[in-house]
Amino acid sequence: MFVILVYDVGEKRVAKVLKTCRKYLNWVQNSVLEGEISLANYKKLKMELSQIIDKDEDSVIFYILRTTKYSERETLGIKKGGDDIII
Repeated sequence: MFVILVYDVGEKRVAKVLKTCRKYLNWVQNSVLEGEISLANYKKLKMELSQIIDKDEDSVIFYILRTTKYSERETLGIKKGGDDIII
């Protein structure tokens, strides 16, 4: 499956969340990652993030696409992160 992950977490946890997410997904820009991920790794990522974030203050959103066949990505302004994966 293809996942787009967006997070908004407290300043103290940002580095830890980013480091964890980058083990599984490609960094696109501030607080946004994307990439192909297996169901097992998706569950593992969610478990690891749930141990890092403060559920009363932080937010992590997963957009799950079963296929990227009918999607595309368009960027305005500077490109950050990985250009190698285009949806």
